[in-house]
Amino acid sequence: MDLGIVIKNMRKQRKLTQSEFASLCGITQTYLSQIEGNHKEPNLSILKTISEKLNIPLPILFFQSLTEEDIQPNKRKAFEIISPSVKSLVNEFFSI
Repeated sequence: MDLGIVIKNMRKQRKLTQSEFASLCGITQTYLSQIEGNHKEPNLSILKTISEKLNIPLPILFFQSLTEEDIQPNKRKAFEIISPSVKSLVNEFFSI
């Protein structure tokens, strides 16, 4: 799961610096940097705040973060086929 990378990309698409976004979320810039670098896993409360400030539902944030390794081996082919279309549709709905 590439949750940190997805958060970073969404933050940048909204033209927010790490410092600005961290302040909006009530966390330090250092902590946000660690989250975006996938070095720290934020708790659910912080993730809810991050998703609210990004204006995207938390389940969508999780879905966008899925990688092939997160999917059961017997379902990876289906994920590989449908994932690009679903992610594209989600991007249109949530301006990601």
